[in-house]
Formats: sequence, structure tokens, C-alpha cells
Amino acid sequence: MARLLGTLRSSQPVARFQRSCGLFPAAEEGCCSGDPAEGPRDRGACNGAGALRCPAGAGRAPRGGVRSGRGPQGCTQKYIVKNYFYYYLFKFSAALGEEIFYITFLPFTYWNIDHSVSRRMIIVWSIVMYIGQVSKDILKWPRPLSPPVVKLEMRTNAEYGMPSTHAMAATAISFSFFIATMNQYKYPFELGLIAAFVFSTLVCLSRLYTGMHTVLDVIGGALISAVLLVLLYPAWDTIDHLLLTSPFCPLFSIVVPLVLCYNYPKLDYYSPTRGDTTTILGAAAGATVGFWLNNQYAASAYTGKNVQAGPPLITSTMVFVLARFFVGILVVLLTRWVMKSAVLGMLGYRYKFPVGDLEARRRLEVEVPYKFVTYSSVGFTATVIVPLLHELLGLM
Repeated sequence: MARLLGTLRSSQPVARFQRSCGLFPAAEEGCCSGDPAEGPRDRGACNGAGALRCPAGAGRAPRGGVRSGRGPQGCTQKYIVKNYFYYYLFKFSAALGEEIFYITFLPFTYWNIDHSVSRRMIIVWSIVMYIGQVSKDILKWPRPLSPPVVKLEMRTNAEYGMPSTHAMAATAISFSFFIATMNQYKYPFELGLIAAFVFSTLVCLSRLYTGMHTVLDVIGGALISAVLLVLLYPAWDTIDHLLLTSPFCPLFSIVVPLVLCYNYPKLDYYSPTRGDTTTILGAAAGATVGFWLNNQYAASAYTGKNVQAGPPLITSTMVFVLARFFVGILVVLLTRWVMKSAVLGMLGYRYKFPVGDLEARRRLEVEVPYKFVTYSSVGFTATVIVPLLHELLGLM
């Protein structure tokens, strides 16, 4: 068993998967060597826990579709794509675990499909992601090494690897959506199960293809998410009821995430995990306050349809669906831009740093309030302001 786990934790299976999908390094010799299964290494090796260091002139690329990705400290890694179907499939699948997906799919569900489904997905997503992000910085398992692995993403390379939060989020969102809708809408059970499985599998495989995680990271992330879903499912209705009716919900929704963000595990170097966690908890906090406020004061204006006889979109024309989505996304993105600028400006004035100072923005006293206020405003806007705007424009 120990040998199997060591193999799954190593870089070689990831490299073999990449080669089988037509992704090759432009030059085999490079800057880093070793394997995660061999034990801990110093921070700064190409293991996802520090900077990627490569010598100048890594070698001439052989024939093929040569591309490059820029890493930390100006390092450029070149790679060859021999199968563009897999390249674009897994690049797209990887985006399904990024902010661009969360900020579009979750609000779309709330505006166009079902409020109860959206509430459950957001709560499960925030809990799963917090546990996953904290686990990374507690376990401190390195990411796959390059070489032999080709790394297509570099921002998340500054984070540790275990568990894969992409795998956790994909499993949580796809299966919570399936579980929440299977008894409310008439569609084949097998079709919903297959769709959830395919979605989560594509995202999991994309983490191998992009070189961001070992096989064990991905399996661990999916399994942790599945266990959390099983544990949370019996309490779904109770949690949902409390979020909608408890007078303490707004206070709880703001204070608890803020305490968790300010007490996030400390590292000896900067990692984007704390900022990403604050973004997620902030968005969930703002949305939760919005859920409560809608239930208390605006239920008649914008309520979810909890039970329908057919597919979710059968009651709305596609024109109205698209109109609600694009109007809503425009307002959400505008809110994010305005709040980001305003909060950074105020924090810059308070702590005496220019807005463009990246190092200052990474400080705890700046990063947490800046991201939490910005994204809690986004969550609140998506659940309160946008629905009211939809009603005003006659898009209900």
C-alpha cells in the first residue's frame, strides 16, 4: 500500500499522462529534478511551494506546436502540443474550477434555475473549498516537479498540492447540483449522474494534464469532497432553514468567515491560498446575507420555484434567460470593479501604500478586508440587487 501511495504521489504518472495526451516538454533537461515521493525538499524547488527556477536557454525545441508558459521570476517553460483536442479540452476543463466559472454559473443558477439549488451549492462549495485550502497549507505536500512534468499554469504553482481544490470544487458543485435537482425536476436519473461524473472527471483530469497535481492529490480531493457531501446532505434542509429564518444569520455569516480568514494557517512565505479562501468565504457570506434578506423582506419580489414539473428552463424563454444572465453579470462585474477600487483606495490611505504595491496588498491586514469586502459585496449584489433590477426591467 505504501508503495502504491508513493507511486500515486510521484511526478512520473502525471508526466506519462501528459505524454499520452500529446503534451511534451520542449527540452528534457531543465532546472529541477527529484520526485515528491522521495520526501520533503527545500522551499523554492519546482514543487509548487516556491519559485520555479530555470536556467537561461533551456534548449532548442523539436518540431511541433511549441508554446510557452511564463512562471514566477521570469522563468519561461516551453512545451510541445501534438494533440490540440486534448489541449483545448483540458484547458477549458481547468477553467471550470476557476473564478470565472464560479462568478458565472452560481449566479446563473440563482437567477434562472432554482434558489434552493443555488443556496445548497454555495454553502457546500464554501465549506468544501475552505477545508481544501486549509488542508493544503497544513499538509504542505509539494506539487509535481518540472521536469518531468510540463506545467501549463504558474499562478497556483506557488501553492501546495494536496488536496486538489479543483477536484474538490468540481465534485462538490456537480454532485450537489445533481442531488439537489434529482427530486425536483423530471429528468433521467442516469443522465444526471453521468453528467455530474463527466464534469468532475474532466476537471480532475485537467489538473493532471496541466501538471498542477499528482494523481494522489486529485483522488484525495475528490474523495474528501465526496465524504463532505455525504456528511452535509442529511443537514441540508436544516442548514437552509436556519440561513433563511434565523435572526442571527447575518451576524453569523459575516463574523465566522472573517474569523476564519484572519486565523488562516501561517506560512513562511506568501501563498495565494489565503486570498483565494477569503474570496470564496466573502462571496458566500454576502450571498448568505442576501438569501436571508430576500426571505425576510423581498420574498414576494424574487422567490425560488422549489418544485417544477419539467426541466428548470422550461418556464422561461431563452431570451429572458440570456437577458437576466448578461444584465446580472454586467452588474456583478461592475460591483467587483467599484468595490475593489474603493476598498484598496481606503486601505492604501489607512496603511500608507500605493494601490499598485503588490507586496503591501499581500499583507494580512490589507488582503483579508480588501478581498472579503469586495467579494461579499459581489455575493450580496448577485442575490439582492440584481434580482431587484431584473424585476424593474421586467425580466422576471
